[in-house]
Amino acid sequence: MAGEWIEVPFPEVIDFQEGPGILAKDFRDEGVPLVRLSGLERSGSVLSGCNYLDPEMVARKWAHFALATGDVLLSTSASLGRIAVVGEDAVGAIPYTGIIRMRPRDGRLIAPFLRYLLEGPDFQQQAEMVGVGSVIRHFGPMHLRQMSVKLPPPDDQRAIAHILGTLDDKIELNRRMSETLEAMARALFKAWFVDFEPVRAKCRGDPGGRPCWRRRLPGKGGFHTRPYDDLFPDRLVDSELGQIPEGWRVGRLGEYTENFDSKRVPLSSREREKLRGIYPYYGAAGVVDYVNDYLFDGIYVLVGEDGSVVTESGHAMTQYVWGKFWVNNHAHVLQGRHPVSTEQLYLYFAFESVAPYVTGAVQPKLSQGRMNTMPFLFAGDKVCLEFQRLIEPWFTTYRKRSEESRTLAALRDALLPKLIRGEIRVKDAERFLKERGL
Repeated sequence: MAGEWIEVPFPEVIDFQEGPGILAKDFRDEGVPLVRLSGLERSGSVLSGCNYLDPEMVARKWAHFALATGDVLLSTSASLGRIAVVGEDAVGAIPYTGIIRMRPRDGRLIAPFLRYLLEGPDFQQQAEMVGVGSVIRHFGPMHLRQMSVKLPPPDDQRAIAHILGTLDDKIELNRRMSETLEAMARALFKAWFVDFEPVRAKCRGDPGGRPCWRRRLPGKGGFHTRPYDDLFPDRLVDSELGQIPEGWRVGRLGEYTENFDSKRVPLSSREREKLRGIYPYYGAAGVVDYVNDYLFDGIYVLVGEDGSVVTESGHAMTQYVWGKFWVNNHAHVLQGRHPVSTEQLYLYFAFESVAPYVTGAVQPKLSQGRMNTMPFLFAGDKVCLEFQRLIEPWFTTYRKRSEESRTLAALRDALLPKLIRGEIRVKDAERFLKERGL
C-alpha cells in the first residue's frame, strides 16, 4: 500500500494562510469572533475562549482571512501542532496570529483527510524539526514551504478519513452526552440547594411544581409521581448565608468531607520518567503524566491547592476522578462524608466561590485549613440521600461514556500513524473496527 503513495511539496497541495496580527485594542464585547489558541482542542467548538472584532473593521481589513466550514486550523507556537476543524458555528470567524488556516488546493488531497495528515507522526516530526525557539517552539508559513507530505490515492484518503472520523464522531458523541448529564446534575443541585425551588413552591402553596422535585413511586395501575412533601419544609428562615430552608444547617465544608491529602506523594519529572505506566498522575488542573503504580482507587474530587487554584469565575479548579490513579501535592483529594456524596461535593464546588479563601498573590494557594472553613449548607440526611439516588445513574453513565472514549481515543491514536504511513491496509482496519461493533 505504501508504494502507491506520492510525496509532494507541502505548498503544492495545501493552501495555507496565517491569521493577521490583531492588537488587544481592537477587541470588542461582540461582533465577528476571533479564534484563539484555546479553541484548538480535540473536542468542542473552535470559538471556545474567542474574542470579538468590529464587523466593519473586519470587512475593511481582514475579510480575506474569514474561515469556512471544513478549514483545518494549526497552531504555530506554544502548543505546537495543535489542530482543529472549523464547524458551521465558526464560519466567517477570523483566526488570530499564531494560527494557520489550511485548505486542499486540488483533488490530490481530500479535505477530510487533511486533518489526519497533519496529526500524523511524519508531519508532526517535521514541524518539530523546523520549529525554532528553545523555550516556546514556533514555526510559520516560511517553514511549511520547506516541508513535504506523503499522500495515498484519493480513494484511500477517503477510507482512512472515514475510519478515523468514525472513532472521532463516537468520542464527540460521548463528550456531548457526558456534558449533558453533568449539566442535568448541576441544574438539579441548583434547584434544590441554591435556589430552594421545592421550598419556594411549597411556600406558594404549589408543592407539585416542576419535575425536578417530584419522585416516581409504585402504586395501583403502575407508577405515579408525587411531590417531595416530606423532604422539604414550607418556609425560609434567616441565616448567615441569607434565607435558607427551615431546619437546614449552615456548617463548614470540613465537617462534610473526608480528606486524603496525607496519602499524596509528589514525583519529580525524573522519577516519573523511571515509572512510566498506565495510571494517571494528577496535578492541580489535570493529568500531568502516567506512572506504573497508584495511590488511590475509587471515586474522588480533586481540588486545586496551589498553582491552578481558581477559575475565572472564582470557583475552585476541580476534577471528578475515578479508578486507580496517583496525585501530587498540588491538589486536595476529597470524598463526601455520609450522607453527603462525593458527587454532591463535586457539584457544591461549581456554585461556591473559593476566591475569598485563596492566599498568595504570586503563587495562589487554597490551604486545607482555609478550605475546610468554607460554608456548607447541610439539608439533612433524607434530602442528601434522595439527591444522590437521583443523580447516581447520571454519573454512572458519565463514567462509562468517559471510559469508552478513552478506549476509543487510544484505538484511534494507535491506528492513525499506521494508516497515515500505509503500514496497515484500509480493509484490515475496517474489518478490525467492524468486529468490535464500530
